[in-house]
Amino acid sequence: MAQNLPKGGGAGGGGGGGGRGAGAAKAAGRAASALMVAGGMGYGAYNSVFTVDGGHRAVVFNRVVGMKETVYNEGLNFNIPWFERPVIYDIRTRPVNLQTLTGSKDLQMVTIGVRVLHRPDPNQLVWIYRHLGLNYDERILPSLMNECAKAVVARYNANELLTKRDEVSASITRELRARAKGFNVMLEDVALTHLAFSPEYAKAVEAKQVAQQDAARAKYVVLGAQQEKKTIITRARGEAESTELIGNAVKRNPGFMKLRRIDAAKDIADIVSGSGNKIYLNADSLLLNLLGDADDKFTKSVHGESRGWFK
Repeated sequence: MAQNLPKGGGAGGGGGGGGRGAGAAKAAGRAASALMVAGGMGYGAYNSVFTVDGGHRAVVFNRVVGMKETVYNEGLNFNIPWFERPVIYDIRTRPVNLQTLTGSKDLQMVTIGVRVLHRPDPNQLVWIYRHLGLNYDERILPSLMNECAKAVVARYNANELLTKRDEVSASITRELRARAKGFNVMLEDVALTHLAFSPEYAKAVEAKQVAQQDAARAKYVVLGAQQEKKTIITRARGEAESTELIGNAVKRNPGFMKLRRIDAAKDIADIVSGSGNKIYLNADSLLLNLLGDADDKFTKSVHGESRGWFK
């Protein structure tokens, strides 16, 4: 028995060491479980909330029932982790541009540019996500703008597209809003940003304008010539009437010529007196011999010619 005592004591010591190892393993297992629970709770807490920024709305997809009908507003919102997934929509106004080549009523090719400001209907985001997705504007707006622009431009002639630009823009806006409303897309503004014709038509319009300007210029030239003709005729009539009046005055009263000679003598005297040169001429040459016999000679010659005429 004495020999067996040490062996028994060794076995007891080994059992104590095994108990301590099992306790450590259990503690490690509990710690790992606690960490997993804490991690799961943290993951669930993190994924159970989502934030909707300003100018945005959210819809939620549920893995069990599909799309939920609720539209979530701005701020902090809750969902079920893994089972639900939020989809964020930007509902602020955004621009889109389109250029298209189309034909007018008189078969002229026109390049027209349209700029549209649009946004989705916040109350119909669930329908939009189901049928169109997030890139709804890329799916529907290019085709709608192209079709509406071509349908409206085909109602007008090429020159009416310029003279009735406001009416064309209003028609395109009305057509686009009616078509986009069926897709729950709201249009804030529609504007025509570009309108160009084919080079051949532009050259024809320019040639027409040049021809109209030339015709107007020729019209004014003709009017000017007619007016000048009237002026010449009027001047000639005036000179003829003046000559006739002078002739009648001379016949009736020879003193009229004396008065004209006095006026001429005054003009000649003013010119001679103002000249720096010294001129020596006789009075008859200067028409200054007003008291001489020149008038008598002139009167006799006039009466002699009159008698010669009436012989």
